[in-house]
Amino acid sequence: MKHEVLRDKALALFFTMGVSLRTWHEIGMIDREVAIYNELGKHFRRIYFFTYGGNEDLEFRNYLADNIEIVPKKCTSNNLLYSLLIPFIHRKILKNVDILKTNQMLGAWSAVLAKLIYRKKLVVRTGYMLSIHFAKRNPKSRRKWVMRSIERLAYKLANAIITTSQANFEYVEKNYHPHRSHILIPNYVETDIFRPMDVAKRKGSICFVGRLTQQKNLFALLEALEGLPYTLSLIGSGEQGEQLKEFATGKQVKADFLGNVPNHELPEILNQHELFILPSLWEGMPKTLLEAMSCGLPVIGTDIDGIREVIKHGENGILCHTDSGSIRQAIMSLMEKEELKLRLGESARRTIVDSYSLDCLVEKELKLMEALLGT
Repeated sequence: MKHEVLRDKALALFFTMGVSLRTWHEIGMIDREVAIYNELGKHFRRIYFFTYGGNEDLEFRNYLADNIEIVPKKCTSNNLLYSLLIPFIHRKILKNVDILKTNQMLGAWSAVLAKLIYRKKLVVRTGYMLSIHFAKRNPKSRRKWVMRSIERLAYKLANAIITTSQANFEYVEKNYHPHRSHILIPNYVETDIFRPMDVAKRKGSICFVGRLTQQKNLFALLEALEGLPYTLSLIGSGEQGEQLKEFATGKQVKADFLGNVPNHELPEILNQHELFILPSLWEGMPKTLLEAMSCGLPVIGTDIDGIREVIKHGENGILCHTDSGSIRQAIMSLMEKEELKLRLGESARRTIVDSYSLDCLVEKELKLMEALLGT
């Protein structure tokens, strides 16, 4: 569809506080993160990326469409201070944009301030709920009210709200009662890149992709694999990396820690495995799960918000509980059943193509932004 009304418009994207293009590159996700903006750029006059990287971010210019401009960090090394100064330091740009958009809630106040100063349209997009994640990671902290206050202010002043999962959508509706447009646009997959490939499978191989953190519940996964004749590939990095390696050795689990892998190299690696697993304790809308399903892998995920709305148990994947016993049973119930793996993998691919493809979700964003501009 054509979106001629946007041709002379400009969009400003505010990165999550502390995140830069270099950050995305180092953890292997720059291709995935910029894909939607390269598509949106076909319809906008210009898109500006307000990042927290210095001039070194300009090195990643080749990943972006010609009309996407990188606006690097200036004047201070303090991320919080810079986030408050962005609307003033970059006033020449912000005075001439039409839509402001946040990437996550952390740092969204930069866009909120810019809206108040320059009277622009504001889209608050959140891939994960800041207040929920903070409370999960810091259950005894009294600063939880700060996170709720940040969300409340952003949602109150937003002209439109995007949440990426049904659970988060309901959380926002229940706790903040937004009076503006609020729509669910899930995370997308480049289905032409993440696709089934004719490559040999490694017998008994399981793959995990994600951060090596408490949230992902990887100690339970390793414990579940103790004594089983399967190998586990873990792609990603995080603060629990060394502890997990020691734990795997102690449990005599065959685990390969592959570190960060560029996103567009993942499809071939995923296709070499028989099974993908995501044993998380909590999630927003997990991109790695969507990508594995798009590759036609049979998947196992824990029965939690964010995962259960993607995996329909027994139809396009298997759900289990977060304890090691339940994870172990799910793996054993699936790994040796070739027909079931094939059926679930084919159904998983259909799910992603039908509901999570990049083209489909770009179109939803474009329609939202057109509506904001009164067309």
